[in-house]
Amino acid sequence: MKAALEAWFHEVRQAEWKEPADVKAYYGNASIVGADRVVFNVKGIDYRLVTAIDYRRGIVFIKWLGSHTDYDKIDVRTVQYDH
Repeated sequence: MKAALEAWFHEVRQAEWKEPADVKAYYGNASIVGADRVVFNVKGIDYRLVTAIDYRRGIVFIKWLGSHTDYDKIDVRTVQYDH
């Protein structure tokens, strides 16, 4: 999983997304959930990565990372990163 996350991180650092449509154009399988939430599949569909994107500032915040099974147990619109 580490390699998959590192690849995603590298791609996102290079991205210049201004709106959700930009994310979908690059990651066709990303799920847009509301104005700022986007869910990415990592390592195929083994893991899900929930993010909040501040398009104006170009910042991607990681809100949650877990298995596909655990993803089904959360509310993607409100989940927050937990230490």
